[in-house]
Amino acid sequence: MFLNSYIIFHQTNNKFMRSPITHIISFLLMANIILAQEAKQEKKPIPEPKSFTTTHQGSFGGKNIKYGATAKETYFRNDKGEPVASMWSVSYTQEGVTDLIKRPVTFVFNGGPGSASVWLHMGLFGPQIIKVDSEAKKDDGAAPYPMINNPQGLLDLTDLVFIDPIGTGYSQVIGEGKVEDYWGLNEDAESVAKFIRLWITNNKRWFSPKYIAGESFGTTRAAAVTHALEGDGQNMSINGLIMISQALDYAGSTSIHDNITSYLTYLPSMAATAWYHKKAGQGKSLEEFVEECRKFTYDTYAPALYRGDLLTTNEQDQLAEKLSYFIGLPKSYIQRSNLRVLMSRFQKQLLADQGLAIGRLDGRFMGDEADKVSERPNLGDPASYQIGAAYTAALNHHFASNLNIAMDRPYLTSNRQISGKWRWRDVPDEQYWEPMPVNVSRKLGESMRRNTDLKVLVVCGYYDLITPFFDAEYTFSRNGIVGDRVEFTYYEGGHMMYTHEPDFVKLSKDIRKFLSE
Repeated sequence: MFLNSYIIFHQTNNKFMRSPITHIISFLLMANIILAQEAKQEKKPIPEPKSFTTTHQGSFGGKNIKYGATAKETYFRNDKGEPVASMWSVSYTQEGVTDLIKRPVTFVFNGGPGSASVWLHMGLFGPQIIKVDSEAKKDDGAAPYPMINNPQGLLDLTDLVFIDPIGTGYSQVIGEGKVEDYWGLNEDAESVAKFIRLWITNNKRWFSPKYIAGESFGTTRAAAVTHALEGDGQNMSINGLIMISQALDYAGSTSIHDNITSYLTYLPSMAATAWYHKKAGQGKSLEEFVEECRKFTYDTYAPALYRGDLLTTNEQDQLAEKLSYFIGLPKSYIQRSNLRVLMSRFQKQLLADQGLAIGRLDGRFMGDEADKVSERPNLGDPASYQIGAAYTAALNHHFASNLNIAMDRPYLTSNRQISGKWRWRDVPDEQYWEPMPVNVSRKLGESMRRNTDLKVLVVCGYYDLITPFFDAEYTFSRNGIVGDRVEFTYYEGGHMMYTHEPDFVKLSKDIRKFLSE
């Protein structure tokens, strides 16, 4: 279009032909006019947000419940009233409720950052859920997959709202929106808090009890969102937080050299996983062996790590012997590791005699890798790739077949672009800040002290090798957190302990008890 316009102008304007200066000026003016017209033509109007509503019936907690499902886009607007972002949510609300004051609502999201709510939606809380191998022995394979009604679902106790943060699921920036306004610790918390306020206001639920359930980074988000909801001139207090595989202080869940905290927090999970694979602790119950490792970690391993090379040769030898006893690796390997075994190496070494690497999200899972001698797993996390296809298919099937959702773009169960652009800085730009591990635990402590009704359920998997259970205990024993309003529960599974059927049933009961107290 631009080239054609120039040719016409060139052929029909004699003055333009006589003067080189006039030629240049006229050409630039015409170019600006044409580019402006093209930009105006390319700016498409933003369509109205989509919404899909269906009605259903199911049995939850032994009760027959009629409920509505609303899957929709919620637009965020800038100061000019223009849409800049669209947040996707799926809400399940009981029908026929006359007194909403007594009806709780629970907001649910996963973590990442960059993960949609598919895992908690299709694995634990949703009215229909996917089932993968409970014993972590089999890959999910290819479709079809076993999807069932969820009799342990919570719709007899609470309405449920599944949230996909911007950049995940169907949520996205639109119009003049920018991802940097949402892809960051504070930015993410503010946007989710904004959505919760909008949902509560639109559904007339300000007097309803309110809960948040998050998993992994979703617990980081939960603490930050709870804190954010206390401000902006719209103070909203949360009744309870369900923290599945908590990650409030990243010092305890980042296995890297020179991070002494992580050597301590991961050790009991290594011991539990070694027990599971019959490499350590045989003849003792899991709980007994874990408790023995807890005491060793606090009383012996911690002071030894802080002494470092000041340990005598004999002390180092005794420590290596004891570490081998707990985590099932050869004493010689632990000595070569300078008494500090990184989690990635533990994953590769524990079952090296079988040529298998264990999972990070769940140490029960095992992967057969072609490279048997690599320092760390190179195929990926078997606890992820052995269930991911089933969860993705289940969510898309549920949306299309049960909720009648038809969108013009794919649902992103995860978005790797987000992690690379994520802003971890948690103070304003003008304030001095040095990079350090993320820690929102003190924000949670502050929220619990400002809101004396706020209670917390901390859900821990023994075989979680990414957010270890001992890190949860370590984190919640400090940072100003009010301990008498915190409850810990433990499961013989991993990061997503609900993939293990006995844990799925137990966790559902534990959450029911928490919501009913």
